Amino acid sequence: MAQHDMNIANQSFPSFRTDLNNSLSALNSMHSGTSRPSGATTGTMWLDTTNAGSNSLTIKFFDGSDDITFATVNTSANTVDFTDSSVTFDIVNDTSPQLGGNLDTNSHNIIIDDAHFISDENNNEQIIFQTTASAVNELEITNGATGNPPILGASGETNVDLHLKPKGSGETIIGSGGASATLTTSGAHDLILDTNKGTNSGNITITDGANGDITLTPNGTGRVVIGKASIPSTETATISTSKTLDFDTNQNFILTLGSGANTLAQPSAEASNVGQTGIIVFIQPSSGSAGTVSLHGDYETVGGAGLTLSSANSAYDVVPYLIKADNSILLGSPQLAFS
Repeated sequence: MAQHDMNIANQSFPSFRTDLNNSLSALNSMHSGTSRPSGATTGTMWLDTTNAGSNSLTIKFFDGSDDITFATVNTSANTVDFTDSSVTFDIVNDTSPQLGGNLDTNSHNIIIDDAHFISDENNNEQIIFQTTASAVNELEITNGATGNPPILGASGETNVDLHLKPKGSGETIIGSGGASATLTTSGAHDLILDTNKGTNSGNITITDGANGDITLTPNGTGRVVIGKASIPSTETATISTSKTLDFDTNQNFILTLGSGANTLAQPSAEASNVGQTGIIVFIQPSSGSAGTVSLHGDYETVGGAGLTLSSANSAYDVVPYLIKADNSILLGSPQLAFS
C-alpha cells in the first residue's frame, strides 16, 4: 500500500529518485490506503483498504469534493460488484450466466423468441412459448390472497375465450387426484356445457340458485338418450291416516296402508314437475282389516271412480300416474294383487 502527493519538488538527485519511486509506487498500488491521498484532484481514483481485513477493497472516484464509490472488490470470491445500477454489460458474452439474487425487470419486459422455452434445473422444457405475429390476446396470471385462488385468465379484447388444448387424443384433466373434482362457476351464474362453441350443439344447463333445474336441451330434432339410468327418487313410507306426496323430491312411492281409511292429501310441488310420470305402490297391512284410500281433489281417476284396491293382507297394488298440470294428477287404473 502506498500513497503520494504526486508533487516532486526540486531536490538533490538521491532525494528526487526516492520521491519518484514513491510516486510510481502510489500509482502502481492505485493510491491504496484508508483515506483519500493528499494529492488527490478531480478525477483521481484510489483504492480504499479500510475493510481489507474482511476481504473487501473499495475503488473510489474523487470528484473534487466527494469520494464516490465506484466498485467493491471481493478478494476472497474474486468478484467485482459495481455500485451504480446503471452500469451495463452485454450478457451475450456470458454463455452460462447466473443470478446472485432476484431478477427485477424494473418495469420492463422479458422477450422470448418463438418456440423457445423456460426450462427446469435439468434443462428440460417446462414452458414453451409459441407466437402469433398479429396477437392481441394473451394470458394473465394473478396470485391470490389468503382464502382466494390464483387466476389464470384471458386478456386483450372485450370478450376473449380461454383455450385449453391437449395434444393429439390427449384429454383435459381437472382435479387434484386426491379428491373428487368439481367444475363450477365464478359467482352466481348458470353452468352451461355445449360443443363447438354452441354451433349446432345441444347443451346441459345447471341453473344457479336454490331449487335450480338441470336442463338437457338437444339441438334440433336430436334426443336426450340415456343408455342406463338409475333414478334414486323413491319414497318408502307407512301411512297412519294421511300422506302428502312430494313430487319435487320423489318420482316413485311405496306406501304401506294402515287398516281402515287412508287419505292422499293435497300433494306438493306438482306445478314445477308437469309431465313427470311414475308409480305409486300400495301395500295392504300384514294383518287386520284392509286399508282403503280416499283422494284429494288434485288426483283424478278414470271415470272419477276413485281407487279400488285389493283387500288381502300384504297385497301389492300398482297405480301409474302423470302430472298433467298444477292441481291435476292423473291416476291410471290399479294393477291389482301382484304376487
